[in-house]
Amino acid sequence: MTGQERREQLLDVGRTVFAERGFEGASIEEIAQRAGITKPVIYEHFGGKEGLYAVVVDREVQRLLSRFEGELNQDSPRAKLEAAANTFLTYIEEEQDGFRILVRDSPVASKTGSLASVIGDIASQVEYVFTEEFKTRGFDPKLAPLYSQALVGMVALVGQWWLDSGKPSRKVVTAHLVNLAWNGLKDLDPKPGK
Repeated sequence: MTGQERREQLLDVGRTVFAERGFEGASIEEIAQRAGITKPVIYEHFGGKEGLYAVVVDREVQRLLSRFEGELNQDSPRAKLEAAANTFLTYIEEEQDGFRILVRDSPVASKTGSLASVIGDIASQVEYVFTEEFKTRGFDPKLAPLYSQALVGMVALVGQWWLDSGKPSRKVVTAHLVNLAWNGLKDLDPKPGK
């Protein structure tokens, strides 16, 4: 196995073990055993468990964010919201180990690699949907970041529940999330609390 192939193997094995056990529960011994190598090989490639975990988390964040490229090029704001929710839920459905890692707090990267940072990155990508819609309706577009954070956070938390429950289907979950978000936005009070 080449060095790059070994590194990829260790990332894949580490991803599985971290998803199953979390950072604290995972051990270098178990990762090495599953990979069929000795512990020093992991230290050589990553410097230890923290280094391996940081690379696994970073790779997962990139996998998720790359799914949004080109997915939000829909014509209507509602279709954009549906595309964003469906893209996130598709990632959860197809990359369960990766999502399980992201929903855990990272002990090695407090500002990156946590679910909160991923939500922030995705929310930044869908924020323009709210900005455009708020301008059209005469609302304050400066509030678009608040609404994009709320929407993406809602999808992430529902996705976490959905991953554990396994039902209903992704299509049904997406439809209900978009129904709640869109119908809530449809009758949005431009100045709540006043």
